[in-house]
Amino acid sequence: MGRHSFFCALAAALSATTAMPAFADMAFNRIATFPVAHNLPADMDAESETSSEIIAASDDGNTLIYSDSPLGAIGFVDITDPKAPKAGGIIKVEGEPTSVAVVGGKAIAGINTSESFVNPSGNLLLIDIAGKTAEASCELAGQPDSVAVSKDKRFLAVAIENERDEDLDDGVIPQMPAGTLQIFSLTDGAPDCDGAKTVDLTGLTETAPEDPEPEFVDFNEAGEIAVTLQENNHIAIASAESGEVVAHFSAGGTSVENVDLLDDRALRFDQSASNLLREPDAVKWLDDERLVVANEGDYEGGSRSFTIFSKMGDVLYDSGADLEHQAALVGHYPDKRSDAKGAEPEGMEAATYGNERYFFVALERASLVAVYRDTGEAPEFVQVLPSGVGPEGVLAIPGRNLLVTANETDLVEDGGARSHVMVYELAEGAPAYPMIRSVMQEGQPVGWGALSGLAADPAQAGRLYAVSDSFFSAEPAIFVVDATKTPAEITRKIVVTRGGMPAQKLDLEGIAADGEGGFWLASEGRTDRLIPHALYHVDADGVIKQEIALPAELLANEIRFGFEGVTLVGEGDERMLVMAIQREWKDDPKGQVKLITYKPSTEEWSAVRYPLDAGKKGWVGLSEITAHDGTLYIVERDNQIGTSAKIKRLYGVSLDDFQPAPVGSELPVVDKTLVRDLVGDLQTATNGYVVDKIEGFAIDAAGEAYFVTDNDGVDDSSGETVFVRLGRLDAVN
Repeated sequence: MGRHSFFCALAAALSATTAMPAFADMAFNRIATFPVAHNLPADMDAESETSSEIIAASDDGNTLIYSDSPLGAIGFVDITDPKAPKAGGIIKVEGEPTSVAVVGGKAIAGINTSESFVNPSGNLLLIDIAGKTAEASCELAGQPDSVAVSKDKRFLAVAIENERDEDLDDGVIPQMPAGTLQIFSLTDGAPDCDGAKTVDLTGLTETAPEDPEPEFVDFNEAGEIAVTLQENNHIAIASAESGEVVAHFSAGGTSVENVDLLDDRALRFDQSASNLLREPDAVKWLDDERLVVANEGDYEGGSRSFTIFSKMGDVLYDSGADLEHQAALVGHYPDKRSDAKGAEPEGMEAATYGNERYFFVALERASLVAVYRDTGEAPEFVQVLPSGVGPEGVLAIPGRNLLVTANETDLVEDGGARSHVMVYELAEGAPAYPMIRSVMQEGQPVGWGALSGLAADPAQAGRLYAVSDSFFSAEPAIFVVDATKTPAEITRKIVVTRGGMPAQKLDLEGIAADGEGGFWLASEGRTDRLIPHALYHVDADGVIKQEIALPAELLANEIRFGFEGVTLVGEGDERMLVMAIQREWKDDPKGQVKLITYKPSTEEWSAVRYPLDAGKKGWVGLSEITAHDGTLYIVERDNQIGTSAKIKRLYGVSLDDFQPAPVGSELPVVDKTLVRDLVGDLQTATNGYVVDKIEGFAIDAAGEAYFVTDNDGVDDSSGETVFVRLGRLDAVN
């Protein structure tokens, strides 16, 4: 078997197994997050859109410098104490910063000043890091994308993309003017503007050879520059010294199996695709002879992988479906936007920590960074790192055992997560993330996400059951969770069915084991989408055996925010289901919601009112309800994230005083007792920002308590699922 065939076969085998890493003594873990909106000047609107895209560090690793395109600024973060980043302020620029690199005490930023796609322009901005002042500028041959500094600090490379207009002729290239590569000599960190070398990249590619669109550049130790031509599906190697192209080759294509190609609200990794162009974005040298690329596929491609090439173009390794599977196993697979790019590998970094060489692949749509160990042959998967929304830049600071990500997406207009810079440290110990993951079955990952309810097996300690909400409406499911493992492990997916097919029109928000092998499920309901508010009784295989609609007296006052949990109390004919309504309905006093009960033996409906805490921002509602040892445990939360999140609380209501009244009558108001403020648990779980939705809570047969968050199917979300073991809770009097 030849070298090329050997590595391809080995890659396929590794992708199929998706094994956990062999090295467990060292791990990267997040130690801090920094919302870049904290860098906004006092006289600017705090809701201004910001972004951290490409990121670099000062030579001592204490100052981070990032490009902020929407704000038109270069930002700084002080990580002298990496566990407590501090705002370093911004420098406003004339134009759109696209990338930044550091040499000595200077940062060099590429600035896009184009007035149109057909008249591109740009310049280099030289920034004094200590003084945070812009010193000088070089005019560029067009619109810059990536910039990089050579290892010996002698040269600067700039990819002049002159990007295409995606709205013109459906974005088909060629679209002139052509892109190019520019090389500048550096003296004391300053570029020689007059001595710039412009490298002609036309005529190299099979796709639109007259219109190369350089995307990303990186230097090896030999002073050679690798440049990706993404839309052209090509890679060129140029000499910084001579300014000549010394090698170039097509990135080629490949096929993938056991992937999910459909945006269909279901996670099924049983599809395949062939003849997919790689179309690489970021590139990093692993040594002077090998380079690794992230195959984003932004034009006509979409191989969803990373590839290791020799500098002469030999494919030494291709990851196949491994990135897809790693994202799916930890609940980060972005089904809503997965058709062409999957998890969307885009950013890349490579560095040596101690004696180990690592590379890092940023998955933009999955909001993850995949970590691999470079073995010199087939790389070894190490772990995934939770990132913010849309990781764009990845920066290694091996001298301090640190890794940094810049996450470009700012969801401020939607009340969501801001753009964040996140800091990780390589140290002894196990990965803190994921906190819950699934398993591979027959070469395919058990896909999951948007966990919205949690329940305990009444007989087996450590066994839990979870449900997914309407985000995966095409395949509503119950997940069997082994919480005795770390991370907790989803071992089985039970699809909820009606008439032999996945049940439609469900929005599962609550689950309770019925004690007989089956389950009660609560569906939240949205009448504007023809999803009924209802209870469902299913057997152990998820087959719906009974459907119970709400009575007319309740439905007359319903709104979309319905059932958020279901639990069982009592025995025999007195047994009843208790459901939490998330927010006030039309007949509820402000600040009070209903806990509704249903007694299967008599089909009687009754209710009490539950008083909500007052929030300062957004709304406050209920997320879960669980009965245990004479107490109803209720999760109450606001809909805020990060520093705005204030109410993530677990309350207890004594069942001794729980006396529901018939629906339609005057309802009693229950008393509640604070059991635990969960904000601290969310803050310390993974050192990330506080996420919004604690949606599941359960106490197992041994009295151990757990909660889990809903990651919204990675749609406008970081995709992080926080699963926390709370241990035994104090009794509620």
